[in-house]
Formats: sequence, C-alpha cells, structure tokens
Amino acid sequence: MTAHGRDAHGRRPAPLERIAGLLREPTDVPAEPSAGYLDLLGPQAGPTPTLAQRVMQSTFLPRIYERVWRPVGFNIAKGWPFGPDTAEEHALARDWLGLGQPGDAGPGATVLDVACGPGNVTRALAAGVAEDGLVVGLDASRTMLEEAVAHAVPAPGRAAIGYVRGNAVDLPFRDGCFDAVCCFGALYLFDDPWAALDAMTRVLKPGGRLVVLTSRRPDLPLAQTGGGLVRALVGVRMFGDREITRALTDRGLTGVRQRRYPLMQMVGARLEGPGTG
Repeated sequence: MTAHGRDAHGRRPAPLERIAGLLREPTDVPAEPSAGYLDLLGPQAGPTPTLAQRVMQSTFLPRIYERVWRPVGFNIAKGWPFGPDTAEEHALARDWLGLGQPGDAGPGATVLDVACGPGNVTRALAAGVAEDGLVVGLDASRTMLEEAVAHAVPAPGRAAIGYVRGNAVDLPFRDGCFDAVCCFGALYLFDDPWAALDAMTRVLKPGGRLVVLTSRRPDLPLAQTGGGLVRALVGVRMFGDREITRALTDRGLTGVRQRRYPLMQMVGARLEGPGTG
C-alpha cells in the first residue's frame, strides 16, 4: 500500500480491505459483507448491559439518535442556547484532531471514531480528511451500525469511511496505526473507561491526537452523591473536571485542553513519542 492509500497497481482498496490491514489479528474480509460492516464480535455473549447500554443497542434509538436524541440531549447538556451546537462541536473536534474543515479537507489521515453509533460523528470527521485518508467507525451495537451503513454515502473529495463491530475497551487494531482518535458521547457508558483510554492511546501514532466528549459532574454540593445514583440506576458515569485530563496526562499525552459545559466536557491532547516534540 502506498502513502496515498493505493496498492502497487494504483488501485485504492475498498474501506474494509484497508481496515483489515490495521487489525492486530488477520481476518478474511468478504468482498461484499451482507451487513456492510466488518463484524469482529459475532454472536458472542457479553456481560449483562446496563440500562443505558440496552437503550443504545435497541432498534428504536438509532432511528431517532441523529435527528432528536443527539441534538436535543447533548445541546441541553452543553448549556443550550449558550453552549456550542452540533455543527460547532464537530468543527471543534476536527480542529483539535488536526483535521481540515468542509471545503478544506486537510490531510489524508487515518482516523478512528470509537463508539461511533449511527455514524454522525464519523461522517463529520470525514469532511475534514482528504480522499486518500480513511475514517473508521467502531461500535458494538448492530442496530447502530446498520443505521451508520445506511447513511454511508461516498462523498467526492472526502475520505473513505468503513465500519467495524468491535470492542471499544479492547480495540482490535495494531499499535500506533491511527493519526487521530475520538470518542464522543460514550466513555461514560463503558464498564471500564480507563481501559478504553488505554486502548485509544495504544492505537495512536506518535504525534497523534485524541479527543473525548463525555459527561461532566458539576462542582456543586451533593453532585458527588447524585453522580453515584445516576451510575447505579442507569449505568452512566459522571466524570469530575480533572478525571479525564489527569487520565490523559498519566498516559503520556501532552498539550491537554478542555472545554467545560454544564453536564459535558470536551478534552483533547497529543501523544508524544520519538520524533515529536
């Protein structure tokens, strides 16, 4: 494969073929998988999901996620009408990840969207990546990925998009194979968010960038108790103002930046390594 995503014959492989080359373990990729995404989980049973996780895996939520759930719920949590709307959030993510903006596609980067849901953020990231790049959306929910694949229409001049059904806490990719990694609106659902951050850091190239949009526990009386109740009842973890920033610093990331909203926070950083500085 050349630096521009083409093989020795000048052919640009299909997105799932390119994704297969990023995996830790070899796998056969069907020429046209019936689901439209690469399924690395199959029928295996996992731990009993929390209420919030069951909602994410339902058949109903993916249908309304992008039009209703995401813009209404997240914008309120970000302090609507004073906080950023969805378009501003996506623009900030592209900027912090070192990508371009629509109309200025930026580098041909390899980008990972962890817990991509129906692909709304995946497509927004692809708008800032040149056509020789690749944007990978990973999620464990079949229903979310079915919705993502249904909206995966190739856009001229933009990066290819491919989807993987996989474990966000134990990412199936090789070390250091992504230029940028993001996880929007999901870290607070994971049983072990710190293992998930370990995995995201592991798959970053030296100099690569990571951005997380997650919950925020307000610094108010009783907020600690209230956050514990939310986690116990529905399985949503509320992170303190310094929990995520400290976690990224502890994993060797630098240049940490943070935007705090009433009930959410965006945190970004860069992975240092040989040749960076």
